[in-house]
Amino acid sequence: MGALTGYKVLDLSRVLAGPTCAQILGDLGADVIKVERPRMGDDTRHWGPPYMQRPEGGDSNEACYFQAANRNKRSVAIDMATPEGADLVRELVKECDVLVENFKTGSLEKLGLGYDTLSAINPRLVHCSITGYGHTGPRAHEPGYDFVIEGIGGFMSVTGERDDRPGGGPQKAGVAIADLMTGVYAVAAIEAALLAREKTGRGQHCDMALLDVQIAMIANLGQGYLATGDIPQRMGNDHLNIVPYQVFSAKDKQFVLACGNDSQFAALSKAIGMPELAADPNYATNPMRIKHRDELLKILADRFSEETAEHWSALLVKSKIPVGPINNFAEALDDAQVKARGMVVDRLAHPINPDFRFIADPINLSDTAVEYRRPPPLLGQDTASVLSEYLNIDAERLAQLHGAGVIQ
Repeated sequence: MGALTGYKVLDLSRVLAGPTCAQILGDLGADVIKVERPRMGDDTRHWGPPYMQRPEGGDSNEACYFQAANRNKRSVAIDMATPEGADLVRELVKECDVLVENFKTGSLEKLGLGYDTLSAINPRLVHCSITGYGHTGPRAHEPGYDFVIEGIGGFMSVTGERDDRPGGGPQKAGVAIADLMTGVYAVAAIEAALLAREKTGRGQHCDMALLDVQIAMIANLGQGYLATGDIPQRMGNDHLNIVPYQVFSAKDKQFVLACGNDSQFAALSKAIGMPELAADPNYATNPMRIKHRDELLKILADRFSEETAEHWSALLVKSKIPVGPINNFAEALDDAQVKARGMVVDRLAHPINPDFRFIADPINLSDTAVEYRRPPPLLGQDTASVLSEYLNIDAERLAQLHGAGVIQ
């Protein structure tokens, strides 16, 4: 029994934020029905390479992008733009607890599938809309893409190397961070709405916007600006408020050092054989280390260049100093701690690849653990079974709908 076993989710979303949200709900036990366009499916089915590899070798036509956000779902291919397809979706809504969608503001209303219509059909429905800018405001009808949101929301202004250094300038994150975080926030909103429904008996609309989430993500930097009026600048791998807290180069490779307080700095100074640093008034406290940042970092950089990253990591871990290598993905997934936490699932049989591997869900619950019941589905592989199970549609009617192009 998962935490959400018994709940039914209709996933009308595509690409990343909505599918990530629905995947987490599925990992927690919900029965997730992913509705896709016949013949085309979710856009990300085609966002390759890379693609899933066939056991005998060579690419399949299943993009890894799609696989990253669509496990624990059943795929139903319905053309919602047809009257018959929209009717099928409305009938499915009657049977579901949650609907997740990321259509542009106003698009579902044109199909007769907006929140007002669906909540009248099912007053207990929790309807989660995910858009770039939300359903209100001057940009509500614009399409929203993660890259653009990272720029508008201030994230890129504090990400990247300093302007006065080589390669300086704004940078986006290496993954679509606004999309992913919106998916996680949407899960929290949906679960809160489900808890509220236990008290009121009514569902509600969750209006989730990528830009809202991106603004929330500026966190302490945003709060600092509100308090002082000082606009944070890009610091590269340095930290605006803490020193030393950045990347250093050892004899062989780079590593990350995060020295968060004065006692840790004293332990660091002793561990690297330079206890005089912690006794120096210029470096004894964090405000003074910030003031004398450049000269202190030059001293530390020279010292760290004398030994390997493994040497410094082993030494500093013993002194309880936060430290670690800068891993590529192969190294990260091979890390002993990552393996111990089970963050790579080695096998879940897929119709194309019986040894399908994937990154695990990071949620750990003591009594209702996440489960991996289904691999990412092939397009429309569950259309007949779901419509039969949910709506009692018989084989003859399914054949008619298929022949008319309403379903696949």
